[in-house]
Amino acid sequence: MQFAFKLGAGVRVVKAVLAVSLVAVTAFVAGCGGGGDSSSSSSNNSNSGPNQQPIAANAANTVAVTVGRGVKGIINIPTVSVTVCAPNSSNCTTIDNVLLDTGSYGLRIVNSSAVAALGLTPLTATAGGQLAECTHFADGFTWGTVRTATVKVSGETANNIPIQVIGDMADSTVPSTGCINGSNESTADALGANGILGIGVAPVDCGSACSDPANVAQFSNYYACPNGTNCTRTQAETPKQVANPVPKFATDNNGVIVQMAPISANGAASATGTVVFGIGTQSNNANAAGTTYTTDASGDFPARGQSDTVFLDSGSNGYFFQDSSIPVCGGNLSDFYCPTSTVQRTVNLLGANGAKGTATINIANAQTLLSNASNYAFNDLGGQVSSLTGTDLGLPFFYGRYVYYGMDRSALPGGSGPFVAF
Repeated sequence: MQFAFKLGAGVRVVKAVLAVSLVAVTAFVAGCGGGGDSSSSSSNNSNSGPNQQPIAANAANTVAVTVGRGVKGIINIPTVSVTVCAPNSSNCTTIDNVLLDTGSYGLRIVNSSAVAALGLTPLTATAGGQLAECTHFADGFTWGTVRTATVKVSGETANNIPIQVIGDMADSTVPSTGCINGSNESTADALGANGILGIGVAPVDCGSACSDPANVAQFSNYYACPNGTNCTRTQAETPKQVANPVPKFATDNNGVIVQMAPISANGAASATGTVVFGIGTQSNNANAAGTTYTTDASGDFPARGQSDTVFLDSGSNGYFFQDSSIPVCGGNLSDFYCPTSTVQRTVNLLGANGAKGTATINIANAQTLLSNASNYAFNDLGGQVSSLTGTDLGLPFFYGRYVYYGMDRSALPGGSGPFVAF
């Protein structure tokens, strides 16, 4: 469900939400980049797709993933539980239904009485005043302060890192410059989850777009709010930016493996999976991928042209790409595809390391799939969004697969760059 923009080496900012209601169905899509070359053929979709099974989430470096009705009945939303604590204390609260998002970086939680009770200290902007962040979506935005917290996911802990608390500031404080973009989605109902756990390849959420003074006026999504009001765009040095918790874990900090169980091509009422933290650090997280593709700093396959970018994003609830040969649905589903029979597409992949491969996906009729209101998990749902160039391989791609994300450790002595593998 994310939206992205890039500057220089690459910056991704959460989340794109595009509302297309059918009961409580919403399409979450990613924006930033495009897709690989593709070919097509028709299929009766008798094959449900890949069939790798997730390991049990019973080790300290694992956490269970659930796809179901969730907070707002939005389809294909993978969620996990995250524990947030006041730094250096046992004052903690566990938050369920947090969106698992491999296309963004850092933890964002919706403000609630339980979160407020933690008394998390807001960060102070270098320019003075509270540090706040505005995260842009395709059709809206979220707004809230940046605070320091200890984040625990199963047995892994990231101590004293910046997170965003969404919706903890009055709507009247939303800055008119650089922030307002559609509707304010700073509640669980509007967001469709109680928060977003961004575990993509980047260590922080904004990078040089927010830390380099030359970029701040145009690109920064951080704001200084003296007395909590009159918020103006500001520099956010890297240590103050919302941080991906994975690189901050004491161990198992070099990557993640997202493992989702296979499901029927007709959809399922729910689905399960496991996130395994670390790659090659424990007996349960060896890299057994068929192909490893090095990526840019955002985790995208390098573009050979604007329409060539491909990204694998668990936070998008469908495949999203432009294809005028596939009929679109009507009415409230006008952003989804409705072919008369299931259509197959093959996306060509090319890593920065020269690794080549393909991703074969099926696109079924969304109207038919969603006619069963009790189903919330689909592996062949696709659509198009006018603002998106390229191919977003969303959650449907993850069912029945192990997808590996190597953290960007290039800033560390002898550290390696980011990669995606499956």
